[in-house]
Amino acid sequence: MTTSLWRQHILPFTFLLGMLAIAALAGDYFLHRLDLVWVGRYLGIPGTLLIIGSLVYSLRKRKLITSGNPRSLLTFHEFTAWLGSLMVLIHSGIHFNAILPWLATIAMGVNVISGMVGKLLLDRSRRHVQCERESYQLRGLSRPAVEQAVFWDAVSLDAMTQWRKVHIPIFIAFAVLAIGHIVSVFMFWGWA
Repeated sequence: MTTSLWRQHILPFTFLLGMLAIAALAGDYFLHRLDLVWVGRYLGIPGTLLIIGSLVYSLRKRKLITSGNPRSLLTFHEFTAWLGSLMVLIHSGIHFNAILPWLATIAMGVNVISGMVGKLLLDRSRRHVQCERESYQLRGLSRPAVEQAVFWDAVSLDAMTQWRKVHIPIFIAFAVLAIGHIVSVFMFWGWA
């Protein structure tokens, strides 16, 4: 079971997070080596648009839109949020110009990690409860007895589904900080 937990959950989580960090560092490094730092400055725009696009899943989940397969939209959400975060990380680079962009970057990083941990824990817990149900059913317990046997696990699973109540406020903090950064760019860069 421990090997399975490591191989199925912890290793992929660590790999995806590590790849995000390595790709961001490599992207920033190569832009500097090729004297293309200006490209990184503009990667924040498509990165932000990808992150905004990833919210289609949230809109579908809350039934604000009705089209689209929720499972496909979840995969789209995870991919576009990861890729958008990569672009924003390359955009932020290793430059310490101002506090607001770094606060937004940190909030984005915490949000990405919270999303990945939430997915990991929720998926693992759902599988555990389902395996327990199947195990009790194979032993010949009646449906009410099975539900009673897994009651506390199911209650725990239900409580874990509430992780979004943490993930969403972190996202809101990220969004506010990112909007503040974008507004300050328009104000001080002379775009407006």
